[in-house]
Amino acid sequence: MFLKGKTALVTGSTSGIGLAYAKALAAEGAQVMINGFGDADAIEKERAGLEATSSKALYDGADMTKPDEVAAMVKRCHDELGGPDIVIANAGIQHVEPIESFPIDKWNQIIAINLTSAFLLLRASIPYFKEKKWGRFISTASAHSLVASPFKSAYVTAKHGIAGLTKTAALELATFGTTVNCISPGYVWTPLVENQIPDTMKARNLTRDQVINDVLLDGQPTKQFVTAEQVAALAVFLCRDEAAQITGSNYSIDGGWTAE
Repeated sequence: MFLKGKTALVTGSTSGIGLAYAKALAAEGAQVMINGFGDADAIEKERAGLEATSSKALYDGADMTKPDEVAAMVKRCHDELGGPDIVIANAGIQHVEPIESFPIDKWNQIIAINLTSAFLLLRASIPYFKEKKWGRFISTASAHSLVASPFKSAYVTAKHGIAGLTKTAALELATFGTTVNCISPGYVWTPLVENQIPDTMKARNLTRDQVINDVLLDGQPTKQFVTAEQVAALAVFLCRDEAAQITGSNYSIDGGWTAE
Protein backbone atom coordinates (compact mmCIF):
# COMPACT_ATOMS: atom_id res chain seq x y z
CA MET A 1 0.00 0.00 0.00
CA PHE A 2 2.54 2.54 -1.22
CA LEU A 3 0.02 5.42 -1.30
CA LYS A 4 -0.81 5.32 2.40
CA GLY A 5 -0.78 8.91 3.62
CA LYS A 6 -1.58 10.32 0.18
CA THR A 7 -4.88 11.76 -1.01
CA ALA A 8 -6.30 11.43 -4.51
CA LEU A 9 -8.96 13.59 -6.12
CA VAL A 10 -10.57 12.03 -9.20
CA THR A 11 -13.17 13.82 -11.30
CA GLY A 12 -15.80 12.02 -13.33
CA SER A 13 -15.39 9.12 -10.94
CA THR A 14 -18.91 7.96 -10.12
CA SER A 15 -18.67 5.35 -12.88
CA GLY A 16 -16.45 4.01 -15.66
CA ILE A 17 -12.75 4.77 -15.87
CA GLY A 18 -12.91 7.38 -13.11
CA LEU A 19 -14.35 4.94 -10.60
CA ALA A 20 -11.71 2.39 -11.61
CA TYR A 21 -9.02 5.00 -10.88
CA ALA A 22 -10.51 5.67 -7.45
CA LYS A 23 -10.72 1.98 -6.59
CA ALA A 24 -7.16 1.28 -7.71
CA LEU A 25 -5.73 4.20 -5.76
CA ALA A 26 -7.75 3.32 -2.65
CA ALA A 27 -6.47 -0.25 -2.90
CA GLU A 28 -2.96 1.18 -2.57
CA GLY A 29 -3.91 3.05 0.60
CA ALA A 30 -4.82 6.50 -0.71
CA GLN A 31 -7.67 8.53 0.70
CA VAL A 32 -9.95 9.49 -2.15
CA MET A 33 -12.39 12.18 -3.13
CA ILE A 34 -14.72 11.26 -5.97
CA ASN A 35 -16.76 13.61 -8.12
CA GLY A 36 -19.41 13.34 -10.79
CA PHE A 37 -23.10 13.13 -11.49
CA GLY A 38 -25.49 10.22 -11.02
CA ASP A 39 -28.00 8.65 -8.69
CA ALA A 40 -27.33 9.76 -5.11
CA ASP A 41 -27.84 6.31 -3.60
CA ALA A 42 -25.55 4.68 -6.15
CA ILE A 43 -22.86 7.29 -5.52
CA GLU A 44 -23.09 6.80 -1.76
CA LYS A 45 -22.75 3.05 -2.24
CA GLU A 46 -19.55 3.53 -4.23
CA ARG A 47 -18.20 6.06 -1.71
CA ALA A 48 -18.84 3.70 1.19
CA GLY A 49 -17.16 0.87 -0.69
CA LEU A 50 -14.10 3.02 -1.27
CA GLU A 51 -13.98 4.02 2.39
CA ALA A 52 -14.05 0.36 3.37
CA THR A 53 -10.87 -0.03 1.32
CA SER A 54 -9.01 3.18 2.16
CA SER A 55 -8.91 5.21 5.34
CA LYS A 56 -11.40 7.80 4.12
CA ALA A 57 -13.46 8.60 1.03
CA LEU A 58 -15.53 11.68 0.29
CA TYR A 59 -17.85 12.71 -2.52
CA ASP A 60 -18.04 16.23 -3.93
CA GLY A 61 -20.66 17.16 -6.51
CA ALA A 62 -18.83 20.13 -8.03
CA ASP A 63 -19.90 21.06 -11.53
CA MET A 64 -16.68 20.90 -13.54
CA THR A 65 -17.80 23.72 -15.84
CA LYS A 66 -17.92 26.19 -12.94
CA PRO A 67 -14.53 27.59 -11.86
CA ASP A 68 -15.66 28.51 -8.34
CA GLU A 69 -17.02 25.02 -7.68
CA VAL A 70 -13.85 23.37 -8.98
CA ALA A 71 -11.67 25.58 -6.77
CA ALA A 72 -13.91 24.93 -3.76
CA MET A 73 -13.70 21.17 -4.32
CA VAL A 74 -9.91 21.23 -4.40
CA LYS A 75 -9.84 23.37 -1.24
CA ARG A 76 -12.25 20.98 0.47
CA CYS A 77 -9.98 18.10 -0.47
CA HIS A 78 -7.14 19.97 1.22
CA ASP A 79 -9.11 21.01 4.30
CA GLU A 80 -10.79 17.66 4.99
CA LEU A 81 -8.31 15.10 3.61
CA GLY A 82 -4.99 16.94 3.65
CA GLY A 83 -4.52 16.68 -0.10
CA PRO A 84 -4.53 16.78 -2.92
CA ASP A 85 -1.40 14.78 -3.69
CA ILE A 86 -2.77 12.99 -6.75
CA VAL A 87 -5.29 14.64 -9.05
CA ILE A 88 -6.87 12.89 -12.02
CA ALA A 89 -8.87 14.94 -14.52
CA ASN A 90 -11.31 12.47 -15.97
CA ALA A 91 -14.62 14.29 -16.51
CA GLY A 92 -15.83 13.89 -20.07
CA ILE A 93 -18.80 13.89 -22.42
CA GLN A 94 -19.26 13.14 -26.11
CA HIS A 95 -21.46 14.11 -29.04
CA VAL A 96 -21.27 12.64 -32.53
CA GLU A 97 -22.43 14.72 -35.51
CA PRO A 98 -21.01 16.22 -38.72
CA ILE A 99 -19.34 19.62 -38.35
CA GLU A 100 -21.86 21.49 -40.47
CA SER A 101 -24.71 20.49 -38.17
CA PHE A 102 -22.76 20.17 -34.92
CA PRO A 103 -24.73 22.17 -32.31
CA ILE A 104 -22.75 25.14 -31.01
CA ASP A 105 -24.00 24.53 -27.48
CA LYS A 106 -22.69 20.94 -27.66
CA TRP A 107 -19.31 22.19 -28.88
CA ASN A 108 -19.07 24.64 -25.99
CA GLN A 109 -20.17 22.02 -23.46
CA ILE A 110 -17.65 19.41 -24.65
CA ILE A 111 -14.77 21.91 -24.64
CA ALA A 112 -15.79 23.09 -21.16
CA ILE A 113 -16.06 19.64 -19.60
CA ASN A 114 -13.36 17.75 -21.49
CA LEU A 115 -10.68 20.45 -21.67
CA THR A 116 -11.32 23.59 -19.66
CA SER A 117 -12.25 21.61 -16.54
CA ALA A 118 -8.80 19.97 -16.58
CA PHE A 119 -7.19 23.41 -16.72
CA LEU A 120 -9.36 24.62 -13.84
CA LEU A 121 -8.50 21.54 -11.78
CA LEU A 122 -4.80 21.90 -12.49
CA ARG A 123 -4.83 25.62 -11.75
CA ALA A 124 -6.45 25.04 -8.35
CA SER A 125 -4.15 22.12 -7.47
CA ILE A 126 -0.77 23.62 -8.32
CA PRO A 127 -0.36 25.66 -5.10
CA TYR A 128 -0.78 22.48 -3.03
CA PHE A 129 1.67 20.54 -5.22
CA LYS A 130 4.24 23.30 -4.86
CA GLU A 131 3.72 23.48 -1.10
CA LYS A 132 4.25 19.73 -0.73
CA LYS A 133 7.00 19.60 -3.39
CA TRP A 134 5.31 16.42 -4.59
CA GLY A 135 2.38 15.79 -6.84
CA ARG A 136 0.89 13.70 -9.59
CA PHE A 137 -1.51 15.21 -12.11
CA ILE A 138 -2.95 12.80 -14.65
CA SER A 139 -5.52 13.51 -17.33
CA THR A 140 -7.58 11.01 -19.23
CA ALA A 141 -6.94 11.97 -22.82
CA SER A 142 -7.84 9.51 -25.58
CA ALA A 143 -6.49 7.95 -28.72
CA HIS A 144 -8.24 11.02 -30.12
CA SER A 145 -5.51 13.16 -28.57
CA LEU A 146 -3.25 11.68 -31.25
CA VAL A 147 -5.51 10.87 -34.20
CA ALA A 148 -8.91 12.00 -35.41
CA SER A 149 -12.20 10.36 -36.31
CA PRO A 150 -15.02 11.89 -38.33
CA PHE A 151 -18.07 13.42 -36.62
CA LYS A 152 -16.22 14.04 -33.33
CA SER A 153 -14.81 17.52 -33.94
CA ALA A 154 -15.28 18.91 -30.42
CA TYR A 155 -14.05 15.77 -28.65
CA VAL A 156 -10.95 15.43 -30.85
CA THR A 157 -10.16 19.11 -30.40
CA ALA A 158 -10.53 18.88 -26.62
CA LYS A 159 -8.36 15.78 -26.34
CA HIS A 160 -5.61 17.28 -28.50
CA GLY A 161 -5.80 20.23 -26.10
CA ILE A 162 -5.31 17.93 -23.11
CA ALA A 163 -2.08 16.66 -24.67
CA GLY A 164 -0.81 20.23 -25.07
CA LEU A 165 -1.85 21.24 -21.56
CA THR A 166 -0.01 18.20 -20.20
CA LYS A 167 3.27 19.20 -21.86
CA THR A 168 3.04 22.82 -20.77
CA ALA A 169 2.21 21.99 -17.15
CA ALA A 170 4.98 19.38 -17.00
CA LEU A 171 7.53 22.05 -17.91
CA GLU A 172 6.15 24.54 -15.39
CA LEU A 173 6.19 22.01 -12.54
CA ALA A 174 9.39 20.15 -13.41
CA THR A 175 11.34 21.52 -10.44
CA PHE A 176 8.56 21.04 -7.89
CA GLY A 177 8.59 17.25 -7.55
CA THR A 178 5.40 17.08 -9.55
CA THR A 179 4.74 15.10 -12.70
CA VAL A 180 2.04 15.79 -15.26
CA ASN A 181 1.03 13.09 -17.70
CA CYS A 182 -1.97 11.94 -19.68
CA ILE A 183 -3.29 8.52 -20.58
CA SER A 184 -4.83 7.94 -23.99
CA PRO A 185 -7.10 4.90 -24.02
CA GLY A 186 -8.68 3.46 -27.10
CA TYR A 187 -12.27 2.37 -26.76
CA VAL A 188 -13.14 1.35 -23.22
CA TRP A 189 -16.58 -0.11 -22.58
CA THR A 190 -17.99 2.65 -20.36
CA PRO A 191 -21.29 4.56 -20.22
CA LEU A 192 -19.65 7.31 -22.31
CA VAL A 193 -18.89 4.87 -25.13
CA GLU A 194 -22.20 3.05 -24.88
CA ASN A 195 -24.18 6.28 -24.96
CA GLN A 196 -22.55 7.48 -28.18
CA ILE A 197 -23.63 4.38 -30.12
CA PRO A 198 -27.10 5.70 -31.08
CA ASP A 199 -25.61 8.98 -32.40
CA THR A 200 -23.03 7.05 -34.40
CA MET A 201 -25.73 4.75 -35.77
CA LYS A 202 -27.59 7.84 -36.98
CA ALA A 203 -24.52 9.70 -38.30
CA ARG A 204 -23.23 6.71 -40.25
CA ASN A 205 -26.50 4.89 -40.99
CA LEU A 206 -25.29 1.71 -39.31
CA THR A 207 -26.72 -0.93 -36.99
CA ARG A 208 -25.61 -1.24 -33.37
CA ASP A 209 -23.45 -4.29 -34.11
CA GLN A 210 -21.90 -2.53 -37.09
CA VAL A 211 -20.99 0.46 -34.90
CA ILE A 212 -19.32 -1.80 -32.33
CA ASN A 213 -17.42 -4.00 -34.78
CA ASP A 214 -16.86 -1.73 -37.77
CA VAL A 215 -16.39 1.62 -36.04
CA LEU A 216 -15.42 1.26 -32.39
CA LEU A 217 -13.16 -1.77 -32.72
CA ASP A 218 -12.16 -1.27 -36.34
CA GLY A 219 -9.11 0.80 -35.42
CA GLN A 220 -7.94 -1.43 -32.56
CA PRO A 221 -5.84 -4.25 -34.02
CA THR A 222 -6.45 -6.43 -30.95
CA LYS A 223 -10.21 -6.23 -31.66
CA GLN A 224 -10.84 -5.99 -27.94
CA PHE A 225 -12.04 -3.17 -25.75
CA VAL A 226 -9.54 -1.73 -23.30
CA THR A 227 -10.70 -2.29 -19.71
CA ALA A 228 -11.09 0.47 -17.15
CA GLU A 229 -8.92 -1.56 -14.79
CA GLN A 230 -6.05 -1.59 -17.31
CA VAL A 231 -6.21 2.20 -17.58
CA ALA A 232 -6.30 2.54 -13.79
CA ALA A 233 -3.27 0.27 -13.38
CA LEU A 234 -1.26 2.58 -15.61
CA ALA A 235 -2.32 5.58 -13.52
CA VAL A 236 -1.23 3.79 -10.34
CA PHE A 237 2.21 3.16 -11.85
CA LEU A 238 2.56 6.85 -12.71
CA CYS A 239 2.04 7.63 -9.02
CA ARG A 240 4.98 5.51 -7.94
CA ASP A 241 8.35 7.02 -7.00
CA GLU A 242 9.83 4.97 -9.83
CA ALA A 243 7.83 7.17 -12.22
CA ALA A 244 9.26 10.44 -10.87
CA GLN A 245 11.11 11.18 -14.12
CA ILE A 246 8.12 10.47 -16.34
CA THR A 247 6.48 13.81 -17.04
CA GLY A 248 4.96 15.53 -20.03
CA SER A 249 4.15 12.12 -21.52
CA ASN A 250 1.10 10.84 -23.34
CA TYR A 251 0.62 7.12 -22.75
CA SER A 252 -1.33 5.16 -25.36
CA ILE A 253 -3.29 2.15 -24.19
CA ASP A 254 -5.35 1.46 -27.27
CA GLY A 255 -4.83 -2.08 -28.56
CA GLY A 256 -2.43 -0.77 -31.19
CA TRP A 257 -4.83 1.81 -32.68
CA THR A 258 -2.32 4.66 -32.93
CA ALA A 259 0.52 2.38 -34.03
CA GLU A 260 -0.94 2.28 -37.53
